[in-house]
Amino acid sequence: MPQIDNIKNILVVATEEGEGERSSALTYGLSLAAQADARLVIHSGSVPLNVPHSRSSAIVGQLVAEENARLRQLTERVAEETRRAAALAGVTCVVEAPQLSYAELRDRILAEARVSDLIVLDADPSVITIDGGLLRKLIFASGRPSIVVPKGFREFRCRRIIVAWDGSEPAARAVSAAMPFLRAAELVEIVCYLGEKDLTRSAPGADIAVALGRHGVNAVVKELPAGRDIGESLREQAGLSHADLIVMGAFARSSLVEWLFGGVTQSMLADSKTPLMMDH
Repeated sequence: MPQIDNIKNILVVATEEGEGERSSALTYGLSLAAQADARLVIHSGSVPLNVPHSRSSAIVGQLVAEENARLRQLTERVAEETRRAAALAGVTCVVEAPQLSYAELRDRILAEARVSDLIVLDADPSVITIDGGLLRKLIFASGRPSIVVPKGFREFRCRRIIVAWDGSEPAARAVSAAMPFLRAAELVEIVCYLGEKDLTRSAPGADIAVALGRHGVNAVVKELPAGRDIGESLREQAGLSHADLIVMGAFARSSLVEWLFGGVTQSMLADSKTPLMMDH
């Protein structure tokens, strides 16, 4: 097991919108906290159903109350199961399972995120679900790095890491935030796309590889043509390299523009089979 340094406060966000599939972020975050000897804070909150007509209809009001009670029971059960799992793993863990309006839940989670070293989230390609909206808000507005975990990915690993490097400010911040994992990795592959951007004024892949080498990171550079969809190419490269983690800058353009017109960030959030570490 590699030594993970300087990650001491991890926030896992796993809100509940229904029964669904069990959160991968919970088990992944617990695995990471155990390896990093970090404190874990888990938000397993829910947003209550609010139907205006329920106030004028006893039947609708009862149905709404029953659904909100079901959501509370679900979040409380997840919280209790997580506490037990953390105790068995020897991880210091605090679990919050509030039922709040979306705005209140968002603000509480953002406040916690800003005093954390890292945020762990479940992947959700949608921008209209509660989870999808929170995911993008945390990546874009928390000021902290995030790891987005695909469904079914349960254990943190960082043996092989891909860094998507374009010389941009978000990419530089992502590399800096990922340094504890890069130092622990056996191999870091820096992927650059030739022709995708004008890199004459930014650090090319060779320069960042040398800089990482001074930190003891075993890094190699792979240059790929930019004539195809970058997101698709990154996903393919992650599969070929058996990558445990992809490190990349997020939302080089605004999140709204990314959603409306597409982009590498949106493409990766929608369909990555490998955990994504992102920073904006």
